[in-house]
Amino acid sequence: MSEGQPGRLRVGVLFGGRSAEHDVSLASARAVIDNLQGDDIEVIPIGITREGRWIAGGDTWQALASGPQPSALNPATPEVEAVTMTPDPTQSGKLLRLEASSRITRHASSTTHHPPLRDLDVIFPVLHGTYGEDGTVQGLLELADVPYVGCGVLASSVGMDKAVMKAVFRAAGLPVLPYVTLLRRDWQTDPDAAIGQVEAALRYPVFVKPANLGSSVGISKVQRREELAPALDLAADYDRKIVVEQGIPAREIEVSVLGNDEVEASAPGEVVPSNEWYDYAAKYLDGESAILIPAPIPAETAATVQRLAVKAFRAVDGSGLSRVDFLLDRETGELWLNEVNTMPGFTPISMYAKMWAASGVGYGELCRRLVHLALERHADRQQNRTTR
Repeated sequence: MSEGQPGRLRVGVLFGGRSAEHDVSLASARAVIDNLQGDDIEVIPIGITREGRWIAGGDTWQALASGPQPSALNPATPEVEAVTMTPDPTQSGKLLRLEASSRITRHASSTTHHPPLRDLDVIFPVLHGTYGEDGTVQGLLELADVPYVGCGVLASSVGMDKAVMKAVFRAAGLPVLPYVTLLRRDWQTDPDAAIGQVEAALRYPVFVKPANLGSSVGISKVQRREELAPALDLAADYDRKIVVEQGIPAREIEVSVLGNDEVEASAPGEVVPSNEWYDYAAKYLDGESAILIPAPIPAETAATVQRLAVKAFRAVDGSGLSRVDFLLDRETGELWLNEVNTMPGFTPISMYAKMWAASGVGYGELCRRLVHLALERHADRQQNRTTR
């Protein structure tokens, strides 16, 4: 326990980041900060700018929400400071002030660290997408030996990479729609061969996605051949690896999971998108998509969704939380596993939280359970021997 009020946990909420989902992270973090603070928990907001600069102190959230600050911190938030977290496990949980300039000599480059700004007991990474949900930050926190909320390095990286994730699901015997994986280099050097590979394995419509991204960014639904090349170009803007999936007439069924070794699944929900499919605008902009919780599906189907969600979570070695998404074929009734999202949108009106609310777990309680699951997982890891 860090110094401070006895028995009070200091939780660093980490948000923002170098991701196309930066703004989604801000919305999630605002809710976590507001609902986690209490007599038992002190919240320390830690922002990451779009350029990757870590900041804390003052109104950190407002410093990011006011817009990009590539070279200087927002003058309207003068108490905000540049900070860093060292990977040194002997300094576990220490958030260090970082001097704005570096001194470079002939022999070395050195950066001055001031006394710690905070000692933290737990980090709550409310980061979506690249450089946050993909195992990179989780790796830093593992090196630093600090407890953190959510999935570890392996589950985070597998959950971010749609191609690897689908391969893992197939190996675990989970139902996955047919798909093709292309490399950007192959698409750019021989587009005819790439299109031929897609058309040999799949039929239109197909969905074209960057393998490593979320929130429907860079994703296209392709109805015919002439739409395929622009969709592949768009996906290639975001990642070197592209996944093309078989499209079906589907209902979108989702379920929230919570736990470490003992995993619970919420009541499933259904998303009825305002657009033809659940794209970025339908998720975040137009506000017209319908959310049905519990999903209007037979009890037997709901139980299957919950069982497969837990199995998928365990297949990627998940911990803490994930939202697991399924596609239910309107014509055949077949259920297909779509993806595991290891850090889903996390506001009180996001699907993850709403499905737990419908299952009897309120938002504030959910945040606290995740913090304690982080401590539980860290304590379990401390049993591992790291030397002979």
